[in-house]
Amino acid sequence: MENELLFEMQNAFPMTRQPFKEVAEKLNTTEEEVLSLVQKLKDEKIIRQTSAIFDTKRLGYKSSLVAFKVSEDKIDEAAEIINRHPGVSHNYLRNHDYNIWFTMAVAPDSKLGLERTIDILKEQTGAEDGIVLPTLKMFKISVKMDTTGKRAKKEKLKKLAHKEIELTPQHIEVIKELQKDISVVTEPFKEATEKLGLGYDEFFALANELKESGVMRRFATILNHRKAGFGANAMSVWAVPEERGEEIGKQMAEFSAVSHCYLRPSYPNWPFNLFAMIHGKTQEECDSLIEEMAKESGLTEYGKLYSTKEFKKQRLVYFDDAFKVWEEAV
Repeated sequence: MENELLFEMQNAFPMTRQPFKEVAEKLNTTEEEVLSLVQKLKDEKIIRQTSAIFDTKRLGYKSSLVAFKVSEDKIDEAAEIINRHPGVSHNYLRNHDYNIWFTMAVAPDSKLGLERTIDILKEQTGAEDGIVLPTLKMFKISVKMDTTGKRAKKEKLKKLAHKEIELTPQHIEVIKELQKDISVVTEPFKEATEKLGLGYDEFFALANELKESGVMRRFATILNHRKAGFGANAMSVWAVPEERGEEIGKQMAEFSAVSHCYLRPSYPNWPFNLFAMIHGKTQEECDSLIEEMAKESGLTEYGKLYSTKEFKKQRLVYFDDAFKVWEEAV
């Protein structure tokens, strides 16, 4: 049942008064059994957290993937400096000359802006070079590990229609609560509703507005990949002719093992413009899928960047004063 539970909670966790009871009913078991198992998986650090996953751009944040070229003797110190920025959610060492790869976001009211912030980090870390790789077109963002082994190799991507929304101060207060990891209790949203002085119906109505507008991508469980048995992740990078970018991006995004798929800019020193992040149990599994993707697309210029060390991985905390504090300190 453990694997079924993990897959179910990654897919979509119910935003209801007693969500664990709903999960239990789907799995033909009891709420007590689910609560006990979820707590065990959290204690074993297989479950990282269960919370809302928001669309950074729709919240007004500016973000980009960034790669720095840092000399070997400065790597740990550079990673530490980068990690201090509250807008850095993921930071990895990868097997390439551009060896430190991180995602960077700045708040809507940032005085420095994205590019100046990256320049400051480049100066502080003593990076020899850096490339800024913002998203030009997103084909997929959906991290779901196939814990059951039953998932099809390919999946059709749903095109979602979103309603327009004007974010109110009340929405922002709800976002601040939904981004927190929930407690493993019968009513995990009770604390948030009481803090905000809202009834359950009102709280979930606001949460669903955020979801229907695409501001919230989904409410789900995020796993610690390695502890969940997915020991390899490869950032596959592809040099795609401009006129085929859309076609190839959609094609690669259909592979279930691909969690993220984006078009990004290319540079004279970086010819790759399509990125597809692949998760597998072994490096061989990832290699095999990349070869299949190359064959299917007919692309010959591509690379595989494996992460060799995780410096930071956490959800971005939105509407946090830490962004202002960091800018005032530099």
